Amino acid sequence: MAADIETTAELRATVMRADLERLGRYDDQRVRQRLRDSFSPRYTSIIMLGRELAGCVTVRPAEGRQWLEHFYLAPHCQGRGLGSAVLRTVLERTDAQGLTVGLNVLQGSGARRLYERHEFVVEAQDEVDVFMMRPPGAMADTKA
Repeated sequence: MAADIETTAELRATVMRADLERLGRYDDQRVRQRLRDSFSPRYTSIIMLGRELAGCVTVRPAEGRQWLEHFYLAPHCQGRGLGSAVLRTVLERTDAQGLTVGLNVLQGSGARRLYERHEFVVEAQDEVDVFMMRPPGAMADTKA
């Protein structure tokens, strides 16, 4: 599992670098250590395309909701619908369980558009993070 942690930490550093640099918060060691400190194999799914690592996503219970964390796709896998497909699968599961999903995304990150398309709304924000949530069944509510 240590190999998974290091591979995922490297993926996180690659994916988050541009946004963290834009915010003046990129630190080569810290970006990896933050994942190591909070990595939860029990709640993490590794996303593969064939035999290639495409990304990962963690969904863990906390504070009365499910937290979507460490959702990273390798740059060459972005913009192809994979993120939406993974997120749709996660949300179908949480909807079936009647669970609210929370997350945070960096200010100015393009990932925010993905979350908004899937009915996440802003709960709070600061100069670095935007905290979003989605109640269970939000997609069904918008289709009715």
